[in-house]
Amino acid sequence: MPLRIKLPAKERIIVNGAVIENAGDATTIVLHNRADVLRRKEVMSEGEATTPARRVYYALQCAYMFDEERPRYAEHARQFLHQYIEAAPSAAEIAARIEGMIDAGKLYNALRATQDLVDHETERMSSIGAGSTGTPDDG
Repeated sequence: MPLRIKLPAKERIIVNGAVIENAGDATTIVLHNRADVLRRKEVMSEGEATTPARRVYYALQCAYMFDEERPRYAEHARQFLHQYIEAAPSAAEIAARIEGMIDAGKLYNALRATQDLVDHETERMSSIGAGSTGTPDDG
């Protein structure tokens, strides 16, 4: 089944690592075959990966988008995930779910589930009085 993406004017998406921007009026793009797609609100820049959970998200994003580097980035994500769990054991269930998705090759699902880890981190930081870390969906 084709994937339909409504793309407002000036909006960007990433398809298989290529940034595509709608330079005209709003349009709809139809992808007829499998492609790795991220919308602007799902994209995190390297500079935004400033906390442990956000480093997991960024590494998974890179694993998802860059097929030729997928094993290396997936391993980075696992390492960051394990470091996070050492510091915050209360997120073990979230981490196990994410790691299971990585193991199953469901990187987009793992990336989406990592939002729960970012939310966990934000809650933990708030509970100790630290500032908000933000989320990829803030944009």
